[in-house]
Amino acid sequence: MESSRSYENFEFYHPSPSSTPSITDTSGYSIRSDQDSFVYCRTNSEASAFSCPTDESSFTDPSSPLGQAIVKTPNRNQAALTRLGMKQYSHVADEPDDQEEIDLELDMMKEKFSKLLLGEDMSGSGKGVCSAVAISNSITNLYATVFGQNLRLAPLPPEKKSMWRREMDCLLSVCDYIVEFVPSSQNLKDGTILEVMINRLRSDIYMNLPALKKLDTMLLEILESFRDTEFWYAEQGSLSSKSTTKSGSFRKVVVNQRKEEKWWLPVPCVPPGGLSEKARKHLQQKRECANQIHKAAMAINNSILAEMQVPDTYMATLPKSGRASLGDTIYRHISTPDKFSPEYLLDCIEISSEHEALEIADKVEASIYIWRRKVCMSMTHSKSSWNIKDLMADGDKSDKNHILAGRAESLLMCLKQRYPELSQTTLDTCKIQDNKDVGQAILESYSRVLEGLAFNIVDWIDDVLYVDTSAKRQGN
Repeated sequence: MESSRSYENFEFYHPSPSSTPSITDTSGYSIRSDQDSFVYCRTNSEASAFSCPTDESSFTDPSSPLGQAIVKTPNRNQAALTRLGMKQYSHVADEPDDQEEIDLELDMMKEKFSKLLLGEDMSGSGKGVCSAVAISNSITNLYATVFGQNLRLAPLPPEKKSMWRREMDCLLSVCDYIVEFVPSSQNLKDGTILEVMINRLRSDIYMNLPALKKLDTMLLEILESFRDTEFWYAEQGSLSSKSTTKSGSFRKVVVNQRKEEKWWLPVPCVPPGGLSEKARKHLQQKRECANQIHKAAMAINNSILAEMQVPDTYMATLPKSGRASLGDTIYRHISTPDKFSPEYLLDCIEISSEHEALEIADKVEASIYIWRRKVCMSMTHSKSSWNIKDLMADGDKSDKNHILAGRAESLLMCLKQRYPELSQTTLDTCKIQDNKDVGQAILESYSRVLEGLAFNIVDWIDDVLYVDTSAKRQGN
């Protein structure tokens, strides 16, 4: 798979301004298409979206040193109701079916927001998780519910698609009230220009959320395009009514390709002569589109995770030296006075499994923060944040620890590019669990599940193309 860093040319990716480059717990969530993907399973609004309308006129903030005027945004009650999936009906008393639908939607909203307010602690004792973690879990759980059984190239069932749209709109509606104040100007009738402060969506949400919604729509459109196909699926080796005697052999073909790691997935079957040129071209086009979406979602997810503060609990568990974290073999390669090549180092390690690759990624990531911490400790001023971008900007570039940290970071990047299906590292998991920022939680979880869906689509298309190639080879 292409490098996950080559996303700059994707038109729907908008990096957040500060970045440059499950079922109960969302930690450890994998983007693979297997069932293990689901084992882990500040607002400035002064009124609820359902409160009575208030006067929206501007006012002067006496606490402002400049006496600037504050302008509130227009009333968004109706917009919020629309995003929550509520419908307006006339003559409800004469339409009991419509009333029943409204009641069902209201019950759903009550249940969802009750769990969010309780922090998933149904006892109400206040021992639940924070709002950020609760809403992150909700997005992950919704993805598992809607897409967990959708293991093939086929349109979503209408009820599943409706559930995804309705409940995601409900969860994403929180972002409408995560705002920041920005300066603006207002022209009065007498020609006076008044400097005011207006509120708008916070920068990271303003930049990334529309892009994620677009990626979401595109992924559903890709699945919808596989409505009438020349290929079909056989469940766990059984032959469908359209199967031929040859199609049974494709299970062995695909299982060999998957290395028996995904034996439970349905097996794609094609006609004896393979797919037509039109069908194969359609598959290749959709694969390229899904692959670009995967890169964009991964880039957004990485940028949001990079902006999250590193928890103190993680820093407290790090070894005292980078060598102790990496081991002698990797440390010897990474500390060589000669030119360092992360690709050559990975070839020498000979990683045999995804679990081993994830373990190495955890060690390399830990060594980065060990060496960065030493760089900061050698400086005259103290650092209150262990954000990696802040750390990289400080310190002597010729310092040995700074060089080692840079090499370790390039090794980690190369490792993630070579194994794009890797689960989240220990640091990423700790960031998600300790995160208190609701906006970041929504962006991280939304981008993560879209990344997983895009990866799965690419994987499923590869399976069909592999079977098609094998069928044509057998026919010749």
